[in-house]
Amino acid sequence: MKQVIILLIGISMCLTGLAQTDSTARTPGTKDSTVTESDTIRVGGMIIIKKRRNYDDDNNNEAKTYHRNTKSSRVKTNWGIVDLGFANYNDQTDYKSSAVQSPADGFAPGLGKDQFKLRPGKSVNVNIWAFMQKLNIAKGIVNLKYGLGVELNNYHYKEPILYRTSPTQVVLDNSRNYTKNKLAADYVTIPVMLNFNFTPHRKHGYGFSVGASAGYLYSSRQKTITNTDGKQKEHDDFDLKPWKLSYIAELGLGPVKIYASYAAVSMFDKGLDQRPYNFGLRLSNF
Repeated sequence: MKQVIILLIGISMCLTGLAQTDSTARTPGTKDSTVTESDTIRVGGMIIIKKRRNYDDDNNNEAKTYHRNTKSSRVKTNWGIVDLGFANYNDQTDYKSSAVQSPADGFAPGLGKDQFKLRPGKSVNVNIWAFMQKLNIAKGIVNLKYGLGVELNNYHYKEPILYRTSPTQVVLDNSRNYTKNKLAADYVTIPVMLNFNFTPHRKHGYGFSVGASAGYLYSSRQKTITNTDGKQKEHDDFDLKPWKLSYIAELGLGPVKIYASYAAVSMFDKGLDQRPYNFGLRLSNF
């Protein structure tokens, strides 16, 4: 099979070479110096024209090289982008409100801001973008940038808080020793940004992007590891909002890309007012 493919490629190259060679034949027996013969060869975006004015003098040749102007596409695509960063939230919850403290239907009775503090080094954000595209708006300097991917957020708590369902409540569990206690929230997300590239002719430019993203919650769970029960995983929505709307930004410093996002509203439907934000490094070609 490999030999057949190589043979077909060779035949195609030969046919292409024959099709790209254009010569003007001289009249048999004519030796007029004004009669010219030219050969045209195209190599990629380059055209080579060779002219011979005197058939009796092989040294009287003239060759000119031209470069064809190829118009670049207005749309550039980058596949498989990965973000590696940290996750946290801006906690603006009124912990004195009845929506939080009511023993009957409060979201976190008896708890306060200290119980919801995170482990900053372990609370991570990983984004995997299937693709991102840039649409040239003005000379490659101003672009529309958009894509599609998933956001994976892991919030590791310092305290042994536990989410209970039906109805959702958060309680403090001091009866066991927790070695891991995290809430995971994963979204399918579409980002849209206005990109400003100050060095459009470089592969890794300098500039920035600002915009917004919309994410749909497709998975949420609490994962715990204790000394008595081992690893436990509870799947539920925990009254998380199904949609996440965020302000997003990106800073391009040559090959180094920094990203950040900040949610406009709380990620919970009731009780808690915790607005998530992420920041980190983006592994991207543009």
